[in-house]
Amino acid sequence: MENWIYASLPTILKVFATIFLIFTIIIVITRISGLRTFAKMSSFDFASTIAIGSILASVVMNTNQSILKGGLALAGIILFQTIFSLCVRKSNAFQKLFTNAPLMLMYQGEILKENLKKANVGEGDLIAKLREANVIEFSEVLAVVLESTGDMSVLHSSDKSALQDKILHGVEGIPKEF
Repeated sequence: MENWIYASLPTILKVFATIFLIFTIIIVITRISGLRTFAKMSSFDFASTIAIGSILASVVMNTNQSILKGGLALAGIILFQTIFSLCVRKSNAFQKLFTNAPLMLMYQGEILKENLKKANVGEGDLIAKLREANVIEFSEVLAVVLESTGDMSVLHSSDKSALQDKILHGVEGIPKEF
């Protein structure tokens, strides 16, 4: 008999065996598909990682769940992710349709309030990221970019160096007056 405190020994053993098998499957699939499997390069990669975690958890926690079914689901998600990334790399139209462009939130020491609104980011969140990046003065900030993954990149320097144009390739919302 099981309840929320106790599980029978056969159930516990089945959980451990499932953990071993499903993690072996995910390691094999990851070795075949490559390191990008768990990289957060795009919002789609992030969603895939969440889905993989959900499948792993459901297969491990639900002792009635098939390991084969879980392995096939994992392989299917990773295959779909691989095909999606290939399409994004090969087709500009596909990339524009299915991925978010990075957005400038701060440029040359100035907070771009319109871009903050557009991205639904609060000024406090931006300032927290500046602190995380050890920025001491706004004048040090060359740029803060909200990446397509949802991460913020803080580019700063105390020697007032200029940003290379290539670093800002694809970034939207750069003010014209700079």
